[in-house]
Amino acid sequence: MIKLLGSIKHVAKSAQLKNRNGNSSSYSCLFLPPSPTNSSSVHLSAKDVVASLKDWFKCPDTPLLDRIFTILSSQDDASSRHATDLALSHLNLHLSETFVLQVLSYGRSSSQDVLSCLKFFDWAGRQPGFNHTRATFFTLFKILSKAKFMPLMLDILQDFMEHRRIHNVRFHDTLVWGYALAGKPEMALQLFGRMRFQGLDLDTFAYHVLLNALVEESCFDAADMIAKQISMRGLENDITHSILVKCWCKQNKFKEAEAYLRRLAESRKPVDGHSVSIMVNALCKGNRFKHAATLLEEFTELNVPMEHAYGIWLQNVVQSGRLNWSLEFINSRRLLYRNVPRLFQYNVLVLKLLSEYRLNDVYELLIEMEKDGISPDKVTMNAILCFFCKVGIVDVAIELYNSRSELRLSLNSTTYSSLINDLCWNGVIDEAYRVLRNSIREGYFPSKNTFTHVAVALCREAKFDMIKELVIFSLERKVKPRYAICDPFIVALCKANRIEDAYLLHGEVCRINKDIARETYFHLIHSFCRSNRGDIAATLLFEMQEKGHKPTRTLFRSVICSLCDMESPENQFFKMLEMQLSHFEPEARIFNFFISGAGYAKKPELAREVFEMMQRSGIKPGLRSDISMLVSYLQNNRISDALNFFNDIRQRRKIGRKLYSSMIVGLCKADQADYALSFMKEMKGNNVYPSMECYELLIKLLCSKKSYWLAVKLVNELENSRGYITPFIGNVLLLHSLKTNQLYEAWVQFKEGEDETSDVSMLGRVIGIFSGCIKASIDIERAEEIIAKCFPLDVYTYNTLLKKVSKSKVEEAFEVYDWICEKGYEPNRWTYDIIIHGLLKKGMRVEAQRWLKEMSEKGFDLTDRTKMLL
Repeated sequence: MIKLLGSIKHVAKSAQLKNRNGNSSSYSCLFLPPSPTNSSSVHLSAKDVVASLKDWFKCPDTPLLDRIFTILSSQDDASSRHATDLALSHLNLHLSETFVLQVLSYGRSSSQDVLSCLKFFDWAGRQPGFNHTRATFFTLFKILSKAKFMPLMLDILQDFMEHRRIHNVRFHDTLVWGYALAGKPEMALQLFGRMRFQGLDLDTFAYHVLLNALVEESCFDAADMIAKQISMRGLENDITHSILVKCWCKQNKFKEAEAYLRRLAESRKPVDGHSVSIMVNALCKGNRFKHAATLLEEFTELNVPMEHAYGIWLQNVVQSGRLNWSLEFINSRRLLYRNVPRLFQYNVLVLKLLSEYRLNDVYELLIEMEKDGISPDKVTMNAILCFFCKVGIVDVAIELYNSRSELRLSLNSTTYSSLINDLCWNGVIDEAYRVLRNSIREGYFPSKNTFTHVAVALCREAKFDMIKELVIFSLERKVKPRYAICDPFIVALCKANRIEDAYLLHGEVCRINKDIARETYFHLIHSFCRSNRGDIAATLLFEMQEKGHKPTRTLFRSVICSLCDMESPENQFFKMLEMQLSHFEPEARIFNFFISGAGYAKKPELAREVFEMMQRSGIKPGLRSDISMLVSYLQNNRISDALNFFNDIRQRRKIGRKLYSSMIVGLCKADQADYALSFMKEMKGNNVYPSMECYELLIKLLCSKKSYWLAVKLVNELENSRGYITPFIGNVLLLHSLKTNQLYEAWVQFKEGEDETSDVSMLGRVIGIFSGCIKASIDIERAEEIIAKCFPLDVYTYNTLLKKVSKSKVEEAFEVYDWICEKGYEPNRWTYDIIIHGLLKKGMRVEAQRWLKEMSEKGFDLTDRTKMLL
């Protein structure tokens, strides 16, 4: 191993990898700098690396076992059973309990197919001179139980009862613990009761298997009864202690579990470290890491063997992402200076160095571990695999993963996530898919981010069959991750505009009675709306509601607009409305959604029909209904209908701020400045204060119509009533001051004789500078300072400043761009368009093309005004 680590920096690869920074690198640059004495070192392959690791892990050679499982896995159908028997017979195996257990244990601890273990068990049982024992039956049942093959276990038990005479095992005991392991504790207890009635009893082994199964199935009352039977018969041992601790932990009775362990220690009975490990693991699962660490300290002082418990604690810490906290805790309690296992100390240091990306130090530490003769455990081996992932040696990481059965390497969820992410990063999508599938098979689900990375990568590579297979496989395994399995894939397919595939995947999920998240429905529905498939969007919306998810007004609006773009829009519209009213309680909220949606779909007549239908249904229109109907008229420039409807509302209710504001905002958007001013005057005359949106849109409209004196009047009114103006209003004034000096003239005329020192009045000076009426040379920082006294700056303010600068000195525009980025703002389409427009006007086409490329990479497009200059 030392030789390997000393020369690993010279491992050769035929292709160069790229690190996270995009720089090409071979293995040699990832470790210590090469020296002349090392230049002639033998280059190692990925297999050489894994072979050397195998020596360090002290893993036995398993060519015979590998050959057995190769034969078993290559024969899939019943017709090939004879060929399998013949091939195994040619191996001249000397069957014994020990050898059969070795084969089954190898299959159990590796990634071998569970059915291959069953095939070997069946073959061995049919060989002359060999009979299965309790140990071989138990090992097989543990394998099947872990794989959740409960029906198969019940079939085996039924066959066992029918052929009881050919098995050299305790018949009743085997049935009891067999049904217990098969998830049928009630059947196991019935059989146990019959045994006791017949004067028979379980042995120590069967009692403990039954007790553990009852605890696993949360049959705590029955478990207490069996525990008492074990105690009465004097069969209590370390295994009993461990199972009882597990029983209390599963009931969250941690105090009782701790008290039990302390009683054992005080009574001078040997305390098994495994019992403490169970307690530590349960505390960690409940996010009580500090309490678990305190327990480790306490029982370390009592000289309890704690190697396994420390490993469990550290493994949970890593999986929870609390490594930094754990390192601080270890330092604060000086755990590394106490009587703790050396392997724990090394593991802590390795994980700390990995988290800090100090890979050279990790390499040195691994050499030291091997020199000191410290054999790695699961934490170490997982850390080593993560190490190869972090340094970018993907082929060694894959080879190490593929050899995990030989290395007895059991990956945790953190390592799985690290390996999958790095495989996706390096474009090895098929391998990432295989590793993810295997992790699910073994009961580990990587994080949602990792699952999403795979989803995006598979969509990018158009591997849609893999997506479907992976999702269905995941759901059928009945593993419960912290997030919906299929959602990342459906969302990724929608974003890739593969909505048919997303819809098919959604159908497969529904077929096996699984639900998708509310946000996923939103992605699906919006995708079909964008594709003008309003009928499918409406079906999905209805399905979403039936699943208990509440849609938003915006979602309803999108579906209705999409339906109205299809053939026979009226029929589609009322078909959807009828479906909603027939399946859900008719309420104003549903009617309001349809009124609002029809308005946005340019169908105000449909909105009116729904409004009248609502009244006929006995539902009195509320304020929201009136506003929705009013906005529907205004959005479609039906001004006279809007005015008449507003007068109708006057007859039914008092006009308040919301109705006035809706009317004024709608009129402004409909380019009706005179009506908007009239209603604002009426509003203020009724002592109702206009909303800020009313001021913003009316000032913008007046400026667009060059009615600058009225606009300045509203700004002055706002100054007197509110004491400030919003960035929206300020940006509108600055933009128009760049176009004309009329705004500044109107400002001077209106403000003549007033104090020009107030914050809002200072805006007049800024307008004068921007319009060129006030000659002043100020830098960016000073301009920002002056504007900030008038109103808060945003990215639009900086864009306006950028536009002013680019008119005269386009080079200074680059400084403004850098200033925008330094302030934490994200440059938008207008930022790039202004710069490119200024460059083209100055004839700097090469520089403009460079900026255009960057703009395109961010998904922005030029305005028509700038396109004309290209």
